[in-house]
Amino acid sequence: MSRFYLLVLLFPMVRAHLQPVPGSCNFDKGTCDYTSDPVHANWTRNEKVPFITADSSSMDGKEKAVLVSPVLEILEWSCLKIIYQITGAGSLQVHQRQDGDNFDRAMWSADKPSESWLIGSVDFRNTSNRFRLLIEGRPSTKTESSVAIFQIHILPGYCMECNFEEPNLCGYNNRWNPNVNWIVRGNLPRVSPSNLPDDHIMDNQKGQFIYVDSVYAKPFQEVAKLVSPMTTTPLSGCLSFYYQRDQERSNIFSVLTRDTLGHYEELWSPEVYATLTWRLANVDIKAPHPLEVVFEVAFNSPRGGYVAIDDISFSPVFCHTETEPLVDPSIANCDFEEGMCHYSQEKVESKVWHRMTVKPNAYRTGDHTTGTGSFLLVKRYTTSPPGYVGRLHGPYLPGNQKYCLRFYYALHGFRKVDGVLVIYIYDEHNVAQEKVWSLSDTTRDVWTEVDITYTKPMTTKVVFVSICTNFWDCGLVALDDITVVIGDCQITAGPVPGQCNFETGDCGYTQEKTDSGDWLRVRGQTPTSYTGPRGDHTNGVGYFMYIEASLMRPGHTARMLSTNLRGSTEPQCLIFYYHMYGSGTGVLSVLLRRGDTGRETSLWRRRGEQSISWMRATLDYECDRRHQIVFEATRGPSIRSDIAVDDIVIKKGTCSADLSDNIPYSGFSENFNEIEY
Repeated sequence: MSRFYLLVLLFPMVRAHLQPVPGSCNFDKGTCDYTSDPVHANWTRNEKVPFITADSSSMDGKEKAVLVSPVLEILEWSCLKIIYQITGAGSLQVHQRQDGDNFDRAMWSADKPSESWLIGSVDFRNTSNRFRLLIEGRPSTKTESSVAIFQIHILPGYCMECNFEEPNLCGYNNRWNPNVNWIVRGNLPRVSPSNLPDDHIMDNQKGQFIYVDSVYAKPFQEVAKLVSPMTTTPLSGCLSFYYQRDQERSNIFSVLTRDTLGHYEELWSPEVYATLTWRLANVDIKAPHPLEVVFEVAFNSPRGGYVAIDDISFSPVFCHTETEPLVDPSIANCDFEEGMCHYSQEKVESKVWHRMTVKPNAYRTGDHTTGTGSFLLVKRYTTSPPGYVGRLHGPYLPGNQKYCLRFYYALHGFRKVDGVLVIYIYDEHNVAQEKVWSLSDTTRDVWTEVDITYTKPMTTKVVFVSICTNFWDCGLVALDDITVVIGDCQITAGPVPGQCNFETGDCGYTQEKTDSGDWLRVRGQTPTSYTGPRGDHTNGVGYFMYIEASLMRPGHTARMLSTNLRGSTEPQCLIFYYHMYGSGTGVLSVLLRRGDTGRETSLWRRRGEQSISWMRATLDYECDRRHQIVFEATRGPSIRSDIAVDDIVIKKGTCSADLSDNIPYSGFSENFNEIEY
């Protein structure tokens, strides 16, 4: 318990300096309208030293304790700072619950135990939507574990801002090095080095700043890193700070960003050798995905001088006009539903890419987007021997950005895959700079996802090239759903609430215990011929849920239930992809089960064989009480009755109008393809 008393000594200025903001709490007189969710275990308030805790010894067999804030309204960009400690093993998570949403949105989490108090930082974008914070403590049941919270503060501004007047460094982390470290200076008599400056704002020895010096540096290079809190929401603008730099011999000072993959990118380094007064630095920064800002100083000897930093601030307006406007990579997105978007081919005689639309049935694969929409196709029957070279050019995008290119392709009938599909990066002079991807496998008749990350210093465009030198080896290559975003393809924002692609698990979906069949999570082709998908919808080689008809009898059902969803007075949109291929296919139904009565209402239904493609379904529903979504599959008269579901999304608001979802899919001759392969 002694470390909790130590905490009061470490953070006295935090309580005195910060002004009360709705949603802030130091727990010294109560819980500030924070309440424990009665469905879960309770948070316990310590009376002697003000903090709250979720302890493994008082969980009463429950998995977590959930602390619910009062209703909050953040009208300007704000930063949540939570001072916490995890003892033993466990985790702490912060969620945001907006009005009208069925799901809570994950904002931040921590799971590393510590013997000291730590600071978690969460950026909140300004919004007029009211919401609550949910803070989940999950102590481990295997050991004597606890999750404790000492303070919750919500402050206007950005989490990376700091004037170092608070002893907690605003959540900045000093990456420990035994010889060179960032040290807060101020409020104390001066010691060596005696030439350190006064605080920037107060301009005297009472103010505080942070510095690193080379007094204990070794002859080889020593590096000190001061790391900001990780951003939790996209932001872009101007990072400003004041610095002083003394180089008795040499030091290297730079500002970098570090993403969740550990990749560094240098943003700035000083142009001057040394400054004897505080100097302002303005650095443009773009953070479309989570990253940290790193202030790094490297010394080569004990006489390398020092670097001091003060008053770090951020503005959503770029420092330099030439940085604007923001890059909008979405101009390179295309699902080919309305045309070619910004994609084009070189010459009329070499236009081998054709925009196609096929009707759904059991014999032809439709597009990836909906199963009934449009895609691009290279057809050998439209070319003359000995073959073709088809180039599809995308729009130009600015340089000095890391881009993630995603697209889907499908193959049919190729004997060889060399040159079937190759991706090049061209410069603005229409010269190929690099081949970034080429087809290496022989996947057939399945929409397969490709992710490519690339960076170039100059303006560039993506070019899709398909080559066939021998007419008799050529088949069909299809392309669909091209997207380009800023950032590395490996960086993801985590699972989207209400979305499940079954790649990492069942997302909380459960089986009805009284069923006569089961939904199975699998990948690849289903075992029975002429039924089921060849691959999942998400990326072609992932997981999906399906019923195996050979394990069931005609008329048997399998029911898959979502987690419990909160009720909402606003309409909700359910989107999912389904696969119903096989001569004996039965029925797929979607129902709404109300939690208070258990009464079920039919929302959607399809009977019989629909298509060899994955088909998209969208439907609106309303329910103002706790409920579940039920996917019910009924086995048809023969074993060729596999039914599959993938990529489920539930979101707030009505679904976008999509006429293709209103086509009656009967599978009869009037719905055969208009396009012959």
